[in-house]
Amino acid sequence: MDTKTTVLCGANSYTRKYYFNPAFKLLPDSVKKELQIMCVTFTESAGGQITLEFDHLGNLKFKVAADDADYLFDEIEGGMLISSFQRKKRELLEEIELFYKAVILKMEL
Repeated sequence: MDTKTTVLCGANSYTRKYYFNPAFKLLPDSVKKELQIMCVTFTESAGGQITLEFDHLGNLKFKVAADDADYLFDEIEGGMLISSFQRKKRELLEEIELFYKAVILKMEL
């Protein structure tokens, strides 16, 4: 089973940094901004680290991690935020998946 993923973007509450993969520079600036807002909002509210990653089939997944010693990380808040993003930003997330499948994976849609 292929478990390779490609990171689209992420944020880290420990280093207070946001990362955007330059391989996706063709995405519109408005989409990049929305992704940044989602990632930073997550880390500011729940703590820890979040990345948005594509699996080998082109599905966009939220991946969350926290340091073992981080007692302030709020797993429940994090889960609620991700559910909210998936519901409110469903169309945007689906369009990003389509972009990845068509432009990066060169899949026939």
